[in-house]
Amino acid sequence: MNTQLLEALADLMREKGISKEVVMEAIEAAIVSAYKRNFGQAQNVRVDLNMDTGTIRVLARKDVVEEVTDPRLEISLEDAQRINPNYQIGDVVELEVTPRDFGRIAAQTAKQVVTQRVREAERSIIYAEFVDREEDIMTGIVQRVDPRFVYVSLGKAEALLPANEQMPNETYKPHDRLKVYITKVEKTTKGPQIFVSRTHPGLLKRLFELEVPEIYDGTVEIKSIAREAGDRSKISVHSDNPEVDPVGACVGPRGQRVQAIVDELNGEKIDIVRWSADPVEFVANALSPAKVLRVIVNEEQKATTVIVPDYQLSLAIGKRGQNARLAAKLTGWKIDIKSESEAREMGIDPHAPTTSLDFSDAAADNENSEENGPSFDQSAEIE
Repeated sequence: MNTQLLEALADLMREKGISKEVVMEAIEAAIVSAYKRNFGQAQNVRVDLNMDTGTIRVLARKDVVEEVTDPRLEISLEDAQRINPNYQIGDVVELEVTPRDFGRIAAQTAKQVVTQRVREAERSIIYAEFVDREEDIMTGIVQRVDPRFVYVSLGKAEALLPANEQMPNETYKPHDRLKVYITKVEKTTKGPQIFVSRTHPGLLKRLFELEVPEIYDGTVEIKSIAREAGDRSKISVHSDNPEVDPVGACVGPRGQRVQAIVDELNGEKIDIVRWSADPVEFVANALSPAKVLRVIVNEEQKATTVIVPDYQLSLAIGKRGQNARLAAKLTGWKIDIKSESEAREMGIDPHAPTTSLDFSDAAADNENSEENGPSFDQSAEIE
C-alpha cells in the first residue's frame, strides 16, 4: 500500500470524523474478501495491516490436528512443530500466504468496500449527532423547495420541512436562513432522515428559552403553549420567586425579547399570560386582552362559564373564535363565554361573589390605577 493511499486515508478520517479503527476494519474486511475471491475462497484467513508502513500481510489460520482432512483449514501436529516445537493439538497456526502483486488486486477490490463502510460510518455519526437533537432548535439554510418539502441544510445533514409543518404566512426561498424545530430523526438505508417543523409549539418554547435567560436558567417556567402557527399564540408562564415578574421577564425591556421572537416567526402575534393553579384566575388571564367579570367553574366537567362586559364579547371570542379557542387549549378547560346581558337573562348575576374569584373589581382597579397601567401582571400582547 503506497504512501499516497495512506495519506488519502488519513485525510478521509480527518474530513469525515471517522476513527482509525473503523477505517482499518473496513480495509481488512475488503482485503480478506479480495483474497478469498481470487486465491482461496475456502481458506480461513486474516489480514495484518500496518497503517504506519503501509505493509499488508495475509495470514492463513489452520487448526493443529492429528490427521488432516482439509489442508486448507488444518495442519498436522508434525508440520506445525516444524514451525514451532511448542504447538499442540487444538492450537491455531498462522502462515503467511500473501500472493505476489497482491497489493494491486487488494486495492482494486477494496475500493468499493472501503467506500461503503466509510459511508455507513459517516451516516452513523450523523444519526448519533442528530438523534440527540430531537425536540431541539437549530438554524438552517434553505437549499431547495418542491411541492412536498422544503430542504434545509443543517450543516452535516439535510432536513425535510414537510408542507404541513410550514408556516402559512411564509414563503421559502433558497439561501433563506431560518430556525427549525427537529421533530423526528429516522435511520434509513440511505442515511439519517431528519424532519423539522416551523409550526410545532416546541419551536415557540425553544425560542423563548433562547431569548429569555430566566426561562433558560429555570427561574421562569413555561407552563403551557397554545399555537395557531403564523397567526396567533398564547403562552402561560410562572415563577416560584415572588420577586420575579414572569410575564415582564418574557416581554423584556421595551418588548425587545418577545419582539425578537415575533420577528423570527414572521409577525405571529403572541399573548403572554400569567399561569395560576386557580382555574378561575388562569382562565381569566388566558382570555386576555379581554376583561373578565366572572368565571364560574364546573369541576366535574372541567368546564367554565365566563362572563364579560357586552362591549368585550367579540374581543373575548376573537376573530373566528380564535381567542377563546386558544385560551381553551392553553388552560385545558372548556370555556363558554357569555355577555353581561346574556348572563342576566339566564339568571346569573355577573357581579355576584363566587366561591372562586371575581374579577370585576380587579378589572376596574387596573383601568384606574396609574401604577398598574403599563404592567404586564395579567398578560402581554405583542403584534
